[in-house]
Amino acid sequence: MINKIADSKENGFEWLDMTEPTEEDFAKVANKYNLHPALVNDCLQPDHLPKFERMQHYSFIIFRIYTESDLLEADNIQDLTSTIAIFFCEEFILTIHLKKQSLFKQVIESMEEKMSSSSRELFNILIVYCLNTYEEPLKELSKSVDYYEKMVFLRPKDEPILKGIYYLKRKIDLLKQMLLLSYDIIDKLDSKDEGNVETRDTRDQFIKLQSMLISQSENLHQLLDIYFSVSSQRTNDTIRVLTIFSVFFMPMTFIVGLYGMNFQFMPELKWKLGYPGVLLLIAIINGLIFIWFKRKKWL
Repeated sequence: MINKIADSKENGFEWLDMTEPTEEDFAKVANKYNLHPALVNDCLQPDHLPKFERMQHYSFIIFRIYTESDLLEADNIQDLTSTIAIFFCEEFILTIHLKKQSLFKQVIESMEEKMSSSSRELFNILIVYCLNTYEEPLKELSKSVDYYEKMVFLRPKDEPILKGIYYLKRKIDLLKQMLLLSYDIIDKLDSKDEGNVETRDTRDQFIKLQSMLISQSENLHQLLDIYFSVSSQRTNDTIRVLTIFSVFFMPMTFIVGLYGMNFQFMPELKWKLGYPGVLLLIAIINGLIFIWFKRKKWL
């Protein structure tokens, strides 16, 4: 579907928005604006990474925005983000997306509010709203990191902590990668020759989101280290308790095993006080072990 949002007579440039375009739509628009076939092919690839390419008469951008249908266990680029392809020059802007995106309604309202008179201003607004799709998810990811940090230290046994941390780590790492790959787009937008106050704000927003992602990534990696350290400590505590029990039972097992040998000639077999004597011996040995552990501060 092709939607003509801005007209060159009224706005000074054309803006065509293509949603779920067919091959016929692509061919029609490509011929009209003389678009390179390789770039048109890039628009059709849902897993294409962010890129900026400058041609002779226009620039081509692929930006990945955070998807509106976030899945709890999403761990790949296509589940977390969607592509928006932009052909941009002074005369026209062509936006292409394979799924309907609600941010375009906000872009149109912002363009009308600011009375954008150039395609460059509109392009900057588009990039700002693309970046803003990451802001709310980042806040939610921050809350999730705090939640799992609490679970690591308190750790209810019925909570699948490690699985949740894994998917959280995958999300943060993938989003960080998407923003890092988008740096070239922001750098070209806010270049020394063509940058202005608004593009500086766009760069500031990009840096803010990038810093948030880097911070969350570092926090999550530290949380994973703490989780494994705490798990190791708890395992060591369990082994320590079991070792203490085994030390108490080792002499008991030895003595019982010794007197369990049914040889005919054993000196203690005829003793009337043999049974209570063995119990007393076991109690004395365990008492000595208990005193030794107390002095060593192992109990």
